[in-house]
Amino acid sequence: MKTIDFINFSGKRALIRVDFNVPLDDKFHITDDNRMQGAVSTIEKILKDGGSVILMSHLGRPKDGPTDKYSLKHLVKHLSFLLNLQVQFADDCVSGEALRKSKELKPGEVLLLENLRFYKEEEKGDRDFAHKLSLMGDVYVNDAFGTAHREHASTAVIAQFFPDAKYFGYLMASELRNAEKVLNDAEKPFTAIMGGAKVSDKILLIERLLDKVDNLIVGGGMAYTFAKAQGGKIGKSLVEEDKLDLALELIEKAKKKKVNLLLPVDSVIADAFAPDANTDTAENTNIKDGWMGLDIGPESVKTFKEVVLKSKTLLWNGPMGVFEMEKFEQGTKAIAEAVVEATKGGAFSLIGGGDSAAAVSKFGFNDDVSYVSTGGGALLEYMEGKELPGVKAIND
Repeated sequence: MKTIDFINFSGKRALIRVDFNVPLDDKFHITDDNRMQGAVSTIEKILKDGGSVILMSHLGRPKDGPTDKYSLKHLVKHLSFLLNLQVQFADDCVSGEALRKSKELKPGEVLLLENLRFYKEEEKGDRDFAHKLSLMGDVYVNDAFGTAHREHASTAVIAQFFPDAKYFGYLMASELRNAEKVLNDAEKPFTAIMGGAKVSDKILLIERLLDKVDNLIVGGGMAYTFAKAQGGKIGKSLVEEDKLDLALELIEKAKKKKVNLLLPVDSVIADAFAPDANTDTAENTNIKDGWMGLDIGPESVKTFKEVVLKSKTLLWNGPMGVFEMEKFEQGTKAIAEAVVEATKGGAFSLIGGGDSAAAVSKFGFNDDVSYVSTGGGALLEYMEGKELPGVKAIND
């Protein structure tokens, strides 16, 4: 793997694609800085070599060009704190002024460019836009695993302008190594925990994992599609009516491949999708009319935990319920605690980005699992066996 360890950055400007798409509150305070922290080691290695750093990222989904809400200027103060130096800022990413600032950087200095997505050319993968960005640096480093599955100008197209000077940053390399470990070097028993809303979002991953795992735990909204497919009454619970046959097929495939497929037997149910809803517990296949399942129930928690605690490799992608609401967080929290306990006992645990990473962070377990991925969709696609454009661009 072509990482930044292959090069000394002395006197060089390193143009780094980072993923600083972090959540901000209404006062522009960063509520989760994991992605920013993930880039620090790459930046520090370059500065230590005697290079300078130009950072480019997107933030949110601006629709109509520059928008204050999505400006990366809101990150400068915290980034300066993380790096223990004053980060400079360019209020555009391809302007003459931005280019001048990049060329005037001294060794040890850092410049953050304005949001790439203020230009529609970024998401279109525009070659001319990528070329303008490329002028900002002498070496290109991709450290943005969270966007590696996108064929955007700054992730996939720009690398062609650095044929002999393109590398993976430490975060990107670490993400790929940990994903490979789970996919191709998993110690048995290997358990995958799949949650989230829809079977359709995870179908390719589930099918691939059925060839690799010993146990597959299914929770979250997608579990009710399985319950209804088997003839259960699920009330107003989330369901994909067009995926009922698919759910039955997956149950059969698991049997054929001798994979222990665990579906919830009970749920915490509510009469409304609201934090103050009335709640009850019910069998997963017998939910009252007008009520919906919003978390796995106590019996399911008990069964799932037993399997998790016996596992040597754990992949977790997707919560067990609506953990954002306190009344429906217990299932996800209990599974997180079991994953932590298994990890302490020697298991390797990979938390698959997105909502799973948010849940682990909410419960304060970031440092108690083996690895928390910064890329939800990217990790999903990589594990499905797809070639990620951002990875291919460096390897080509």
